[in-house]
Amino acid sequence: MKFRKKIIFSCLSFILILGVMLPEECSPITVAQEEELAKEFINVVLQHYKFVKDPLIMGYVNKIGKKILSVVPTQAFSYHFYVVQEDVYNAFAGPAGHIFLNSGLFEAMESENELAGILAHEIAHVVSRHISQKIERSKKILIATLAGIVAGTFLGSIGSSEAATAVTMGSVAANQSITLAYSREDEMQADQIGLEYLKKAKYGGKGLLAMLKKIRNKQWFGSDQIPTYLMTHPASEDRVAYVATWVASQPKVESRTNPTDFQKAHIRLVALYSDKDSAVTKFETAVKNDPENPMGHYGYGLTLSRAGNHKGAIVHLKKTLEKNPFNPDVLIDLGRIYFLNGQYTKALTTLQSTMSAEHNNPIGDFFYGRTLLTLGRLKDAEMVFTALIQKETANNRAFFFLSEVYSRQGKPSEAHYYLGIYFKKTGNLKNATFHLNRAREKTDDPERKLKIKKMLKEIEAIDTKKS
Repeated sequence: MKFRKKIIFSCLSFILILGVMLPEECSPITVAQEEELAKEFINVVLQHYKFVKDPLIMGYVNKIGKKILSVVPTQAFSYHFYVVQEDVYNAFAGPAGHIFLNSGLFEAMESENELAGILAHEIAHVVSRHISQKIERSKKILIATLAGIVAGTFLGSIGSSEAATAVTMGSVAANQSITLAYSREDEMQADQIGLEYLKKAKYGGKGLLAMLKKIRNKQWFGSDQIPTYLMTHPASEDRVAYVATWVASQPKVESRTNPTDFQKAHIRLVALYSDKDSAVTKFETAVKNDPENPMGHYGYGLTLSRAGNHKGAIVHLKKTLEKNPFNPDVLIDLGRIYFLNGQYTKALTTLQSTMSAEHNNPIGDFFYGRTLLTLGRLKDAEMVFTALIQKETANNRAFFFLSEVYSRQGKPSEAHYYLGIYFKKTGNLKNATFHLNRAREKTDDPERKLKIKKMLKEIEAIDTKKS
């Protein structure tokens, strides 16, 4: 389904979708009910939105989120952080501790303090259970409007008559439920609580204040271009005034952050997930203006690789390493680009140098495994991919290449099994069913047969739900 940059992804939308799933007598909503609703909600979101899954970026965002959560009282929910690949200023708290940050808003940030400020505010919304309170107060929306709400809110108008009808239905439902939006009181409470979390986590409130001003200043484009954040988080002027007063009243905070960590994640986001042409221009200019800055070369190298200029990318990543020759993240990117450029021996040597007990970058593992596979070192590739698929952040394609390893080793049962898992994870249920059935026919392992049977039942349940 085509990804749309201008889709509005609002907290109100979340509540509308969740509201239709509640039984009429369900009031108030419990923690267990909110968690169940969150599962349904995430399924809908994953179908219609593209997420940044880069391990370095997501590892950094999660680290900052967990740092804030370390000062939050014990929570009923397990928190999850996501970066939505949308060039729109927005961040929002979904049900049951699911926090979303748009890549456009992340790109506008200049420091870890600003990221922490936004995350603390959204965490405070969850802690205050603002969403569950809105659901408690809301009237049940007719089930018949669900399809319209989902299509209208998540997909927008994409030119087809079906989409136009869906948008209309979604608008009707939104008009019926306007009272579900966050209130000024909700926003002020989230700011108050979030600022206390920031204070305890040694950040202070300057980052949140800076971001509120940036978001507010984007309004000059006109009413039709008001940042989505301002529609889902009202009272911007009051919030800026309150946060500014709070910051002025607090003693100076010595924020212990590593600016390089933020720089690497931010540069990677801009270089690999923002508009490609704009990213090339941005980093080309940065290198011209400051040729001694290794981070400019890092960003330029990544953008050149993304544009298919692997030779140029290698030159600039080597310049990055001149200042810090043992940086594992840069070495992994260099090894990845060597592989893409067909320089397999150099790729192997470079990626091998990043393997250690502390190493935890699935990108490096993935391309190390692919390099071993390409060079015919099948047993070594099997070990790398087998370890990689155990990681939550593993690329789904690791299952595909593990299947190829087993195929080349003459192990059809294993090859069909992992290819079936790959297709299941990527939503190709027809091919998943075919390969899992073939794996079940060829295996003599009773435990494996049970696992396959369970997966086939899950696929059948998904098919039934779709129909």
